[in-house]
Order: sequence, then structure tokens, then C-alpha cells
Amino acid sequence: MGGKMAEPPATLGLLEICLMHPLDVIKTRFQIQRGTSDPHNYRSLAHCFRTIFHSEGLYGFYKGILPPILAETPKRAVKFFTFEQYKKLLGFTPLSPGLALSAAGLGSGLTEAVVVNPFEVVKVSLQANRDSFKVQPSTFAQARHIVNTAGFGLRGLNKGLTSTLGRHGVFNMIYFGFYFNVKDAIPASQDHTLEFLRKFAIGLASGTISSCVNIPFDVAKSRIQGPQPVPGEVKYRSCFQTIALVYKEEGYLALYKGLVPKIMRLGPGGAVMLLVYEYVSGWLRKYC
Repeated sequence: MGGKMAEPPATLGLLEICLMHPLDVIKTRFQIQRGTSDPHNYRSLAHCFRTIFHSEGLYGFYKGILPPILAETPKRAVKFFTFEQYKKLLGFTPLSPGLALSAAGLGSGLTEAVVVNPFEVVKVSLQANRDSFKVQPSTFAQARHIVNTAGFGLRGLNKGLTSTLGRHGVFNMIYFGFYFNVKDAIPASQDHTLEFLRKFAIGLASGTISSCVNIPFDVAKSRIQGPQPVPGEVKYRSCFQTIALVYKEEGYLALYKGLVPKIMRLGPGGAVMLLVYEYVSGWLRKYC
């Protein structure tokens, strides 16, 4: 049943990637740019859109799209399947139901992070490239280059793992914990439309709050996985070292770079994903 349950969210996730990937590219571009004095920096969301379109073309918004597509099915399967497993496991502990749901979300996020991190490394390296889409290396060529030059470890295909663990762990902890606890606290409606809107609003709030809380980890991940300020010199080495360094050099607002496109993507996207998960789970429990 776990595998069947994962299929619809994964299928919907592929559609979400195709529609929302431009926002992910823009988010990454904002997160890897340093300071405010560089004339090549993007000044606003609209300026970033215009600059990418004029200098890289329409395809520039889809740089690095293949890694998340390849990771989508295992990512969603791991996310929802492990959430159910951790939830069952924690249900036998003295933890309160609310805390157990958040802990199950944390566990699923940490597990998911291990699966997706190599894909993220390749994706960010492609998204950071401002060359024309046509002259950019392919996804597989970029992956081979990373492996050949730095290997599979924490300096190569798995660099930024601690930040990815923080990003996904914190996001899923709030995402699942907030949604299911608030949903159970607010009375359900007998009207199907109102009930759908109730769940969507809670899911939207869940995705938005999770994005706001976990974004410092996201910025750290992009800095570690993206190009370093000086080629050959590793400035951003680990999660908390990077967060502290960004805060020291650029101020606390720099830890929230890319927040707007992130919310635009994961707010409604997270709401839809939870709704599909809930309705499909309920149908499978009823008929399978």
C-alpha cells in the first residue's frame, strides 16, 4: 500500500516541477549572490526574470530541471512512506500525538534529504551557470565532472548534506506537524467545497510557515553547493559555519534571500501535495 500511496503525489510533483521550476532557478540565483554592491546582482524578482530571459532565453528558466525530475518519484515515495512508518513507530511512545506527528515529519525529512542531496548538488551547479542554455553542460556531463573532480563524498556529489538535512528536516517537521495538528483542531465542514478550502488553507499556511523557518538552511545549502567566491578556495564548508559567515558578512536578511519565490512555489504546491496525499490515503484505506 505504501508504494501505491506514493504514486499520485509523485505524479503531481512532476507537474509541479515543470510549472514551478523557474521560481526555483530564481530562488537559487538570489541565494548564491553575495552582498549588494556587485552590478551583476539581481535587484528584484522582476529584474531577475527580465535578466534571465534577455541573457539566457526562455530555456534559462529550466536550467537544472532534470535532476529534480529524476529525484521526484523516490523523493515523494520516501517522504510520505517514511512519514507513515515513523508515525506508526512513534505512536507506541509516550509522546503526545502532536509532538509525534512533528517528530515523524522530522524523521521523514532527514531520510528524504539523504536521497535528494546528490540531485541537489547537480541542480544547483547547473542553475548557477549564467551561460546560454545551449552552451551549458548536460546534467549527466555535470554530474560526471563533479564526481571526477571531487568524488562522491562531502566535497563532491554529497556536499552540503548537513544543510540539506536541516532544510528538509525542519521543513517536514513543521509541514506535517502544523498541518495535521491544526486540521484536527479546526472543526471539519460537512460541505465538500468548504472542507476542501479548509484543508487547502491549512496546507497553504503549513507550506508557507515551513518555508519561512527553514530558509537559512536553504541559503546555506545553495552557498555550499554553488560556486565559491574564489575558484579552488572553499569558503562555505558546513551548514552552521556558512549561516554564521553569511550573517557576519551580509546581515541577517541575507539568510532570507530567495524567500518570495520559495513561498510562491512551496506555499500552494505544499498545500496541493498534502491534499492529494490525504485524499489518496483515505481512498486506499477505504477500498484497498
